[in-house]
Amino acid sequence: MPKIAIVQAGTVLYDKSATLAKVKKYVDEAAGNGAELVLFPEAFIGGYPKWNNFGITMGTRTPEGRKEFKRYFENAIEEHGEESKDLEALAGQKNIHIVIGVVEREAGTLYCSVFFYSPDGYLGKHRKLLPTALERCVWGQGDGSTMPVFDTKVGKLGSAICWENYMPLYRMSLYNKEIQIYLAPTVDDRDVWLSTMRTIALEGRCFVVSACQFLKSSAYPSDHVLRKEHGDDTILIRGGSCAVDPLGAVLVEPDFTQETIRYAEFDLSDIALGKMDLDVVGHYSRPDVFQLTVNEKPMSTVTRN
Repeated sequence: MPKIAIVQAGTVLYDKSATLAKVKKYVDEAAGNGAELVLFPEAFIGGYPKWNNFGITMGTRTPEGRKEFKRYFENAIEEHGEESKDLEALAGQKNIHIVIGVVEREAGTLYCSVFFYSPDGYLGKHRKLLPTALERCVWGQGDGSTMPVFDTKVGKLGSAICWENYMPLYRMSLYNKEIQIYLAPTVDDRDVWLSTMRTIALEGRCFVVSACQFLKSSAYPSDHVLRKEHGDDTILIRGGSCAVDPLGAVLVEPDFTQETIRYAEFDLSDIALGKMDLDVVGHYSRPDVFQLTVNEKPMSTVTRN
């Protein structure tokens, strides 16, 4: 029966070192409480700069916005960079799986990604397939090569980030890989998010765990214009982390009041209770009528033969 720690906390914006210290604190707490996996929210390392438009309006960019983006760019991390190696070492030291939302930097592009670590080392990543709304101005798109489901000691793990959870074809690709623990890091703090997580759990007959940031204006540096405008106590992202079982029962109810760490414990064999009457990629499917084709090849603008 895996025990999952769900971190509901916010980034220290534009301070990668302080954010990593926060990660270590929560991993220590989760491991100390017997968790086998700890899930962090979307873009936890690197940050989700809520209410920040980087000076972008239709057809216009500003010098100040470019400087803001440079600051953001410098606080992203690389897949095999120093910070990632530190997280890998931390997972080994604490004998825990770490699944964490990051702003990933590769060459000149940023991506919203999830990095997966096991006690035995780095497993791989998922890149958000389609950033939402203004996110598209600062994050690139992932491709089909980073849509893994990892078979671990905890269970079969995969991830959909925030509004990827509204992409039914992506969900189907995860169900087809026999996902058991469906991880949904997010910054979506609306009341209806729980309904989405319950629908996915029922549809996929899997355990769904979602970690949402809890972010205050004090997360911005003291010299930042948004900190000056809104002070220290304005809530920018209010949390709402949750967990749901394969029959739609809510195991962890959303808390919209505080930064916290929550826990969910469940028996993966209970997935069979739901599969009895619904398997959307098996006995409750019609491949003679509907089929999904998935391109999992890495895509590059430049290919050298």
